[in-house]
Amino acid sequence: MCGIVGYIGNRDAYPVLIKGLQRLEYRGYDSAGVALINDHGELNVYKEKGKVSDLQSFCADKDLGGTIGIAHTRWATHGEPSSRNAHPHYSESRNLAIIHNGIIENYADLKSKLQAKGVVFKSDTDTEVLVQFVEYVQKKKNLDLLTCVQLVLHEVIGAYAIALLDKNNPDTIIAARKQSPLVVGIGKDEFFIGSDASPIIEYTDKVVYLEDGNIALIRRGQDLKVVNIYNNSLSPEIKTVDISLGQIEKGGYPHFMLKEIFEQPECLANCMKGRINVEADNVTLSAVIDYKEQLVNAQRIIIVACGTSWHAGLIGKQIIENLCRIPVEVEYASEFRYRNPVVSEKDVLIAISQSGETADTLAAVELAKKKGAFIFGICNAIGSSIPRATNTGSYIHVGPEIGVASTKAFTGQVTVLTMIALALGKERGTVDMTEYRKIVKELSIIPEKMKEVLALNERISDLSRTFTYARNFLYLGRGFSYPVALEGALKLKEISYIHAEGYPAAEMKHGPIALIDSDMPVVVIATHNAMYEKVLSNIQEIKARKGRVIALVSKDDQVISKIADEVIEIPDTLECLEPLIATIPLQLLAYHVAVCKGKDVDQPRNLAKSVTVE
Repeated sequence: MCGIVGYIGNRDAYPVLIKGLQRLEYRGYDSAGVALINDHGELNVYKEKGKVSDLQSFCADKDLGGTIGIAHTRWATHGEPSSRNAHPHYSESRNLAIIHNGIIENYADLKSKLQAKGVVFKSDTDTEVLVQFVEYVQKKKNLDLLTCVQLVLHEVIGAYAIALLDKNNPDTIIAARKQSPLVVGIGKDEFFIGSDASPIIEYTDKVVYLEDGNIALIRRGQDLKVVNIYNNSLSPEIKTVDISLGQIEKGGYPHFMLKEIFEQPECLANCMKGRINVEADNVTLSAVIDYKEQLVNAQRIIIVACGTSWHAGLIGKQIIENLCRIPVEVEYASEFRYRNPVVSEKDVLIAISQSGETADTLAAVELAKKKGAFIFGICNAIGSSIPRATNTGSYIHVGPEIGVASTKAFTGQVTVLTMIALALGKERGTVDMTEYRKIVKELSIIPEKMKEVLALNERISDLSRTFTYARNFLYLGRGFSYPVALEGALKLKEISYIHAEGYPAAEMKHGPIALIDSDMPVVVIATHNAMYEKVLSNIQEIKARKGRVIALVSKDDQVISKIADEVIEIPDTLECLEPLIATIPLQLLAYHVAVCKGKDVDQPRNLAKSVTVE
């Protein structure tokens, strides 16, 4: 969940490391730090609670010399957010420094054993155990640093991505990973390390994605060496990163979130490119072609995901069942992995994750794989762990998403799920071809209809000021719109810190209606579809109790528009595609409410973009 950066080469390391940390701020963190070996062989560690800017201020009068260093942004797991618990951590002699993402599950046992040997700890973290353990082995056995790291990792239970400096080896960084992402960038006589490629792409597009169990020996003036904990040499594949610097910068927008909301028409066009033909009457997915037998003959589909991706899965369930006539279950990955689920080789598991590194989703994939299920991944980050663990899948191709609150990834996931349903339904012969072509045609023009919704930005901005007072919100929808209500409520919670709940509209009277009064804004997705009359009745129930209704309605609506307190008109589309249109006003509403309240929209408190711990 945290951010790792490293550099070794001929440049001054500190500016590279600080810029890298700034590129990784989107991941969420509460402290930051840097370790440098200067030209005199001194290992200096500087760290501070707060933002990267706080670290920069702290370092203003410090010795920042050196062409090798590691840096870190921490999201607290073990030990409160503080300078003491921030990374990097020194070893007891201050000869070693380490940074770490992940959780060491057996750290307490290891720590107790080291304390019994006289090792003194300075922090509350699980991470410090690693560096103290490495130094203890180094002193006890008089071995080289790589061998010491290998021996320690044999004893470690848990997830990690680590980078280690040794003042006695000032031309070497050792990095290792298990269940936590780590990338090595390869430049001309220099190397870069990152939790992902964003801190690296300014300098090189050539990277190695370390696999689980890999240890990278990164030495000045030598080729990258990758081994495992048994010291077997490996041959990592050097890949080219297809990300431009402009994609990870704000491009004139005040926040990444707003930029990414406005990128959605282009992103969805890219998502469909090469998959929907120019006549817009056919969908072709290579995964469905290449694995037709496994997918067509599936007796059940299980979708596993977390957060926003889970909401996308709920929409996918409805459209897959409608078009493919295969039963679909949607599971929280964190629950699925721990409840001894019934899974067989006749099942297809679809794992959805923007980052491709979500720890619970990855664990669910591994569990289902062991039980013989066919695994299909839907991810955004190319080369990430989940795509590598699956049998096949589809990338959503929406470009890097920097804002912690997911926007374009959600609509990209829904779009890919829709295309899967269309392609698979056609192969199974369960979808009427006239209906099939109608949906494909309408899907192809969704980006243009999105632009119409985005034109409402100023209107929604003005509207949001009215509701900054609210302490609670209710979001209601039915059918395909129910998951959109859940997603709208999540967005508001994430970035404005206003409590919000999403509910199926008909369930309101089974409890939530007790909350409704004149201080309760209720957002209702009330487009003109098969559920229109039912939702109208729900709105009348709210108004009878003096609730404030914000209604999303179809253009030229003549009934609900006269009842609701506030109305946002959106273009007509097919009911199964409405989530792609209706979600945008809710993203904008959450964004503008949060801005009005002065919240940090891109880096909301306590949240991280890529949840790589349980």
